[in-house]
Amino acid sequence: MPQVRRVPGSAARLKLQLQGPKQVLSRLIYLLRHAKSSWADPDQEDRERPLVPRGLRAARTMAEHVQRKGVAPAVVLCSPAKRARQTLELVAPSLGAPDVHIEDRIYAASADDLLDRLRLLPDAVPSVMLIGHNPSLQDLACSLVKDSRSRDMLRGRFPTAALVTLATSAPWKQLGPGAAELLAYADPRGSGLLGQH
Repeated sequence: MPQVRRVPGSAARLKLQLQGPKQVLSRLIYLLRHAKSSWADPDQEDRERPLVPRGLRAARTMAEHVQRKGVAPAVVLCSPAKRARQTLELVAPSLGAPDVHIEDRIYAASADDLLDRLRLLPDAVPSVMLIGHNPSLQDLACSLVKDSRSRDMLRGRFPTAALVTLATSAPWKQLGPGAAELLAYADPRGSGLLGQH
């Protein structure tokens, strides 16, 4: 079973009351780092590096996790790198029927670039999963969370195949630093099969 952490005071429901009585978290952001990939061939183009067996197991573990938790993003934005696409292929059957986009801009994107992409989402989209790379994915998560405790936790741990779930009340076009609440964190480390990441 994946290692799962919940932030005290957070709830996993879509509608989560914050400090103000009328503020409701209405949009979910799932940030999934690709699973462990191979460095065996020094001449291989970075985009073409595949998942190693441990990465394949990790992605399958996270697929089981998202299915149990009912993770069903309306939209998936994925890097074109082979390791990200393989991660997507393994988790996709557990995600329902999202609108999937493989986008070149995600491959070498900075955290600011990823934020700009999220801001382009239509207001009608209730949830999105972004499958990408570190350090940009981790930097984005740390930027979006509003409280320092969550930020410190994410800075300290964001291994391959980690999944961060954030919620925000901001319209997509107004999404920015400190606009989200950390709802959950999960990674495959607790499965007993994958070891350290």
